[in-house]
Amino acid sequence: MSGFELEDQVMSEVHLGCPPGVSGLHVSHFTFLIPHDVDSKESRCMDLVGDEASSPWKIVDQDEDGDLLVVRRSKRSGHFGSVTIQHNIMSSIPSVGLQVWKAELVLADFVLHQMFSSSEFNDIISAELGAGTGLVGIILAHMAKTVFITDHGDEILSNCAKNVLLNSGLFGSQTSVHVRELDWKNSWPPSDFNSASHKRYSWTSSEVEDANRANLLVAADVIYSDDLTDAFFSVLEKLMSQGSEKVLYLALEKRYNFTLHDLNVVANAYSHFRSYLRDEEFEGDEDGYLPRFVGKRIDLSAIPQYVKEYERGADVELWQIRYDKRKPEIIGPPHNDIAVR
Repeated sequence: MSGFELEDQVMSEVHLGCPPGVSGLHVSHFTFLIPHDVDSKESRCMDLVGDEASSPWKIVDQDEDGDLLVVRRSKRSGHFGSVTIQHNIMSSIPSVGLQVWKAELVLADFVLHQMFSSSEFNDIISAELGAGTGLVGIILAHMAKTVFITDHGDEILSNCAKNVLLNSGLFGSQTSVHVRELDWKNSWPPSDFNSASHKRYSWTSSEVEDANRANLLVAADVIYSDDLTDAFFSVLEKLMSQGSEKVLYLALEKRYNFTLHDLNVVANAYSHFRSYLRDEEFEGDEDGYLPRFVGKRIDLSAIPQYVKEYERGADVELWQIRYDKRKPEIIGPPHNDIAVR
């Protein structure tokens, strides 16, 4: 990956509270509040409910002087659910998918909010791209009909499969969850599912058909390398131009670095990402270039924080992205010469 040394070790902010010196895989329980107005008789979201008494999260408030007010919680104050995730606390750059990242939890908040407030995700076909630990896809599996949790590399895929197994008792009874390899640098649809060298995470022809019929795509924290961003949008175009109309919800964290080229602190990876998107009203630049991907930034202040084990901060964004199949004659390569400061 350009711009990174493969041996560099990185650590997600989400893991800062983990025991120091822990190496290898670690198991965490990500806890979230299920609102009290989610009716257990009408919603499969209640399959997520854990033991409220055992939750570490307590309801507290403060008076004007900053003193704690003890609130006696009623039975209707809400229920706690949790997702169990096996992950690394630190990893090399190529293995960052073994960690849980902040944008992944922001996307989880969005998915939970949609599940608690609407029926939009009920019985849909969905796919998580660059799933890492598979946390978001696992949450989707409580409501969706079919979920494809996709990433690249046996180590990351095996960990995804383990996390699916750890949480399988909470899935909908009719839900199908598939952990599948999707290398963004290869073609879509894959052409080797009839090969004699069939692997555990290979696609079947019927699964490819299902994926093409997917309504929902999700991805989190996949924007940090220009080469990877190019590959991501390449496979995204293939996915979104085939089958049913799709929408992608993508969460990312803007990462700033000082560069000698810019002599400033910039977020060049974010700039490169934005070069692929246009607003709905954008009619093209002076060269007639019109990006095929239409992006809309979602106001995170309207999305409650259900997952408690992280701090959102100001540099996390959530985007809704659609694909415009019209006017192919004026589609060209993206411009990426604007530095975001």
